[in-house]
Amino acid sequence: MTARRLDVFNGDADGICAQHQWRLAYPGESMLVTGIKRDVALLQRVACDAGDEVTVLDIAVDANAASLRRVLDAGAHVTWFDHHSARQAFAHPRLRLFWDDAPTVCTSLLVDRQLVGRYRPWAIAAAFGDNLAGPARALASDMGLSEARIAALAELGTVLNYNAYGECVEDLHMAPDALYRALSPYVDPFEFIEASDRYRMLVEGYRDDAARMSGLQPQWQWQYGAVYVLPDACWARRISGVFANRLAAAGGARAFAVLTEGSDGRFVVSVRSGAPGTHAANVLCEHFAGGGGRRAAAGINGLPAADIDRFVRAFSDYFAACGGLAHAG
Repeated sequence: MTARRLDVFNGDADGICAQHQWRLAYPGESMLVTGIKRDVALLQRVACDAGDEVTVLDIAVDANAASLRRVLDAGAHVTWFDHHSARQAFAHPRLRLFWDDAPTVCTSLLVDRQLVGRYRPWAIAAAFGDNLAGPARALASDMGLSEARIAALAELGTVLNYNAYGECVEDLHMAPDALYRALSPYVDPFEFIEASDRYRMLVEGYRDDAARMSGLQPQWQWQYGAVYVLPDACWARRISGVFANRLAAAGGARAFAVLTEGSDGRFVVSVRSGAPGTHAANVLCEHFAGGGGRRAAAGINGLPAADIDRFVRAFSDYFAACGGLAHAG
């Protein structure tokens, strides 16, 4: 049987741009396995045979450890880039793991590091999308990019990231595999920005949804953070990640949580820590079923409505520094 190539990647900006950089460097046909932002146990979908080559990008080892052992036991070779929790990582002769959970890196920057900056503008876009504006801007300045080009990459990353948020693929403007295929012919992201009708459609959708953010108010707020609750609506699910990133970017050392109601009455939670070095967002989220992520940004899939008060108390206790509760609801 002929060995296959399988590419497994998160459907957000970081996953798609990491995938794109890697396949620009190592072109060829591969089977794509991806999904919405919160679909992180992607390796469960992968069935492998001996000799298959599996590339995994921007999903946590901890959410896929059992599947990783199964894939390796089948005789596949695995190359894995990620910046999420990897406490269950292990050594194996057919596993190459490139992992770093520093709050200043994302998966696309790890791929960029391995490729020695060969397709760096895509990594910069991904970093902007992953709320790493500082590292993104530093790399862009080192490249000598103009402010207009930096702004274009920032919007590209934001829009690619925005498209990954939803309860299911039907909530999105474009399925992540289709979005990757739309940008995969472009070595230069600026050509994609200028030429792609698909991208223009995404920008229009993003701007329509983003216009709703100005009216959102916190349900609970403290001197050290705030919690927002968004309704059961497609626009709210699509904008939740961008909204959380925008709050974090403007909030300094404050922490934020955005709870978005799903059609089943449970809530998807996005948490952003303003002090990831000492108060990692993933540490808080891992106390709840379906919780995980990384130091600066983490989340919970499917928080029951009955657990909201428990989550708010845990959030407050974890991020408390000074000041009292000021309920806004």
